Amino acid sequence: MDTSHLMEIFKDAIMTGLLVAAPILAVSIVVGLFISIIQAATSINEQTMTFVPKLIAIGLVLVVTGAWMLQELVDLVNRIFEFIATTI
Repeated sequence: MDTSHLMEIFKDAIMTGLLVAAPILAVSIVVGLFISIIQAATSINEQTMTFVPKLIAIGLVLVVTGAWMLQELVDLVNRIFEFIATTI
């Protein structure tokens, strides 16, 4: 095993992490921006007004994409185990 194989594993792990986190982060940013615009327009500065909608939106995203996220993580672990099995 050399460093190029390790770099490939780390790259795969980072890319999978970014891919899995992307839907949650994107929805959080969009909902936060939308609520910020509403707060700026109405001059209401309530902290729970941003927290609760983000929490609900992230919960919905997890319900919709949770199985896909879990499958991506399982695939990553399988690839890592296959790599370990072939190098030993």
